[in-house]
Amino acid sequence: MELHVRLVKIWIIFVGVMLVSMVQAVTIANARIVVDINRGHANPLPIAVANLLGDENNIISGGSVNDYGKRISLVVKADLVRSGLFRTVASSAFIKSGNERENLLNPKFDNWKAIGAQALMNGSISVQEDGRLKVEFRLWDVLAGRQMTGFRYFTSPKNWRRIAHLIADAIYQRLTGESGYFDTRIVYVSESGPATHKIKRLAIMDQDGYNHEFLTDGKNLVLTPRFSPTAQEITYLSYNNNNPRVYLYNIDSGKQEILGDFPGMTFAPRFSPDGNKVIMSQAYKGNSDIYVMELTTRKITRLTRNSAIDTSPSYSPDSRYITFNSDRGGSQQIYVMDADGKNIRRISFGKGRYGTPVWSPRGDLIAFTRQYKGKFYIGVMRPDGSGERLLSESYFEEGPTWSPNGRVIMFFRQQPYDKNGRGGETHLWTVDLTGYNEREVITPLEASDPAWSPLIR
Repeated sequence: MELHVRLVKIWIIFVGVMLVSMVQAVTIANARIVVDINRGHANPLPIAVANLLGDENNIISGGSVNDYGKRISLVVKADLVRSGLFRTVASSAFIKSGNERENLLNPKFDNWKAIGAQALMNGSISVQEDGRLKVEFRLWDVLAGRQMTGFRYFTSPKNWRRIAHLIADAIYQRLTGESGYFDTRIVYVSESGPATHKIKRLAIMDQDGYNHEFLTDGKNLVLTPRFSPTAQEITYLSYNNNNPRVYLYNIDSGKQEILGDFPGMTFAPRFSPDGNKVIMSQAYKGNSDIYVMELTTRKITRLTRNSAIDTSPSYSPDSRYITFNSDRGGSQQIYVMDADGKNIRRISFGKGRYGTPVWSPRGDLIAFTRQYKGKFYIGVMRPDGSGERLLSESYFEEGPTWSPNGRVIMFFRQQPYDKNGRGGETHLWTVDLTGYNEREVITPLEASDPAWSPLIR
């Protein structure tokens, strides 16, 4: 399956000059969602997502063109609803009148107002002579009776799901003012087998759990996969003959490369925002410190020198700062330092232990794990430590990773064992910055250590 941007040949253009001018000229007060993340739960915007219309008699691989249109619309709906910011109007409530294709160009807005829709997506789908699909959609402000945006896409039929994610991203961005996060992937550690002998494999999938693929065979233990900024490479830790090594994995080619042989143990490798460096924790002679490697020269620089355990480093988006956790103050807490290792300061001061800090792509927040009184929490705080908020809690949860727009956090959660030793399953979850929209991400097997890619395009 063509999952990757170099293999997926997709051309995107505006529907036409007239539609471009409409996009630029129309500013509708009721057509934007403003989500105050400090206020709490937002009322979802009601949006009607109509099936993309195609020719039922035009049969291609996988079904009729019309079937593809229905599938795309269903994925768009699922993406928008999962964000927590939208509520789709049931298709059974749609009022049908007149010619459906005429309504693509001139929707009867009174009919959509009558069923409570504030926005409407409709469009069409057809097949070109070369076998590619042509997918066209339009987004309408129902209350103002005007088109808000419109795009046309050309792609192979096998990439129809990606087109759906692109459409959902375009709708999300137009209605919220933020970039979307649906055209993304997740790499994670897939787990199977008994608790005493887990088989762990690298796996990758779309952010909604589809197009799942295993990247490694499970012969060697793998941990902490992380995407590069280009979304084409992954860095991770693997044990080969009980020897821990940091690897680079190229998603397009499947080629694996040893990043380096390090004395002692290495932990939590992660790319710098420009993709030119990998930062990690290295334990040597009983001491764990933060190191950074230049990928072009393989030059390694030590950033911290302390008798404490320093680990889980993460760069700020501008590469000027690094956050990490350390027990140098007597308990595990979160610290921030300059990118050269200077000016180290502690930012977490709540009760319990803090770990796995990850800087938001926006730069405004740091996500973390907190352990206190037998429970684990996923939370966020500002880079100076202020504004701490806990978003979720459970028996055990760990490993926060940000969506590329900084709105949603994914993590893994383990269920408790019962008195007979049963249970303990581990799965992926997401929560948004309000803390209200918590959802499980379905995977074929148990799952841990997720990492969210940048937008594929």
